Amino acid sequence: MKILVTGGLGFIGSHTCVELLEKNNEVIIVDNLNNSKESVFDKIKQITKKDNLKLYIEDVRNEENMDKIFSENDIDCVIHFAGYKAVGESVREPIMYYENNLCSTISLIKIMKKHNVKKIIFSSTATVYGEPESSPISEDFPTGKTTNPYATTKFMIETILNDLYKSDNEWSIAILRYFNPIGAHKSGLIGENPNGIPNNLMPYILKVAAGELPKLNVFGNDYKTHDGTGVRDYIHVVDLAIGHVKAIDKIANETGVKIYNLGTGIGYSVLDIVNTFNKVNSLNIPYEITARRPGDVDEVFSNPQKAKIELGWEAKMNIEEMCRDSWNFKKNNM
Repeated sequence: MKILVTGGLGFIGSHTCVELLEKNNEVIIVDNLNNSKESVFDKIKQITKKDNLKLYIEDVRNEENMDKIFSENDIDCVIHFAGYKAVGESVREPIMYYENNLCSTISLIKIMKKHNVKKIIFSSTATVYGEPESSPISEDFPTGKTTNPYATTKFMIETILNDLYKSDNEWSIAILRYFNPIGAHKSGLIGENPNGIPNNLMPYILKVAAGELPKLNVFGNDYKTHDGTGVRDYIHVVDLAIGHVKAIDKIANETGVKIYNLGTGIGYSVLDIVNTFNKVNSLNIPYEITARRPGDVDEVFSNPQKAKIELGWEAKMNIEEMCRDSWNFKKNNM
């Protein structure tokens, strides 16, 4: 298949492109380099030793240029990663998030409709569940009571995609709700490398390990968990990428809106991650317990059974591999 990947040079997008190429798909990447680097394109080629991929440095909101990209490539399916994704930034700059994430998706759908491309996989998030009353979280849990603008944009886009299918039953749509992706490709060539001070746990740990930041701030140790720190469902980014390939197989010959949690179904605390990282990499990450962050909850982890049953997918890599591969990438890119 010929698959257009928006945001294909980003953390999850780049790993997904690798898995798509390994399955002999043709990949067309569209990325505006807002939070990614052009050099990742060559690293994808280096890992896969494949040449059946193209790169367009372009913003998805530029409908005229996106129209040309669709005209130049006989696209079968779209995977839509492109979007702003920092929770804290979204609270400070809500209009920027609504404008970018919603408008880019609407522009993309308009061009897809024009070219009769009606298969799309959307990169969503478990934050659409808001503050769930319990875990594990299944796909039928209530959504929409979000706690930040980033999550709200994802919920709104899910709503748009559901309405799109109601208006035209020829669409095949997969909505993938991620939990907490960490890790990196075993080659050490691609991984998560955010600009500035990271918002997520593992990139923050990596910057402390590399001496770029003095210590890790652990936000709260009075949660109702086994060690008092927040528990989350961490998934290896390669497992997550493979989930997208499985989703393509699912929607290739079926219409409708399919929604899947992509997680491990296992919860690990902040200190579980820190201690495992120290153990497998023979390091000692200094940390300080600080005040809770607004909106953080005790524990959030998935029920991934629907993806296992309907997609034939389940996470294979353990927390030790996630921590080891993350540090391997950081060491190779210091």
